[in-house]
Amino acid sequence: MIPTIAEAASLIAAKKLSPVELMRECESRIAAQNGALHAFILETPERALADAKAAEARQMAGMLKGKLDGIPIGHKDIYSTAGIRTTCHSAQLIDNVPAEDAVTVAKWRDAGVVLMGKLATHEFAFGGPSFDLPWPPARNPWNTECFTSGSSSGTGAAVAAGLILGGTGSDTGGSIRGPAALCGIAGIKPTYGLCSRTGIYPLAQTLDHAGPMAWTSEDCAILLEAMAGHDPSDPGSAARPAPRFDLAQDWRGRRVGLIRHMHEQDNPVSPATLKGIEETAEILRKLGATVVDVTLPSLQEFNAAGWVTLSGEAWAVHEEWMRSQPLKYGEFLRGRLALGGLLSAGDYIQAQRQRRDLIARSVAASADVDLLLTAAAPGEAPRIREVPKWASLEKPNFTIAFNLLGWPALTICTGFGEGGLPVAAQIIGKPWQDGLVLAAGHAVERENGARGKRP
Repeated sequence: MIPTIAEAASLIAAKKLSPVELMRECESRIAAQNGALHAFILETPERALADAKAAEARQMAGMLKGKLDGIPIGHKDIYSTAGIRTTCHSAQLIDNVPAEDAVTVAKWRDAGVVLMGKLATHEFAFGGPSFDLPWPPARNPWNTECFTSGSSSGTGAAVAAGLILGGTGSDTGGSIRGPAALCGIAGIKPTYGLCSRTGIYPLAQTLDHAGPMAWTSEDCAILLEAMAGHDPSDPGSAARPAPRFDLAQDWRGRRVGLIRHMHEQDNPVSPATLKGIEETAEILRKLGATVVDVTLPSLQEFNAAGWVTLSGEAWAVHEEWMRSQPLKYGEFLRGRLALGGLLSAGDYIQAQRQRRDLIARSVAASADVDLLLTAAAPGEAPRIREVPKWASLEKPNFTIAFNLLGWPALTICTGFGEGGLPVAAQIIGKPWQDGLVLAAGHAVERENGARGKRP
């Protein structure tokens, strides 16, 4: 069986599991499955062995650093890793070897993780699934003909298949929560400012969030505790102490707002997805929470402001290369970036005005609830070859709203659809209530039975 991070940490602490043995097991899974999944674009076996041996030495000496000591992980390939190639899955940076670790990479390194390698992403976290890049796109381990969503595609696939126990993702419009939904794992976009983005290649800096992905909400809590905290070098980082999460919450007196219009009217979801959302609400109700309907601004309004903001800010990051060497980008990303280049300053300013209005309306609408609940994706993963270039603009997604707001949002698996692929729900909290969001995910996962089935 593939252990969760919490289970593996307990076994390592009790000296019943060697970090080297755990690393070797993950290594064997990578060797057997990565050829079909393309989750890793760079494996780091020498580093993994050195990390595992160091963790094992601390284990035997009774000097473990904590729950992440000896845990095999991977980093999305937009996270800088000192001395290890970091490409953003693009020909633009094919030979890029950073001198320093990203701040969050360093935090996990200092916690004792075992680095198994760098994980596939959509090109610069925006262009995919692309088939004209130096590496192929990641495939969904539940069905390798299907999409992982993006852009944290390799992390979603690798965690679901048990190649690693957890990994990093980034989320600008849903890039943690989308792959978590389609790959059947847990992934949290934390409150804006909770985790440093220093050393992570930017996409849209007022929307970018760094966060963890793992098999369970409990594992995400362990990972997030270790990567959170103030970083003066990131202007978006909040001057707050790193959190400690208590997942054992009393749900009596808590109120959960079901944003029914988002998944029933704005972008109607599949029957299995709707069933999972309703079952999630019922579990929280049985635990003592009150569930009420809440009306936020429409997904269409959020997506309009969100995509203008994202496109404009992404163009600002990539403008120089788009003018000097655009053919080094894949077709998908080149087209999406060019769209940002067609926006005016007025378009961007109007989107920010709309964003402020959306925030004010959302704060007022959710004033008397502790959590919100809606879909994370409309249904099961589509065929990867059938994902259109402008899929994100054809129908409003369920995730970019909470990038605009900056609120914490967690995807959890709620079961499986008619095609046997995962479906998911999204649990959202108020700013800095990341622990309550994770506690809700943990409570639901303990009851819904979806964590007992692997690809």
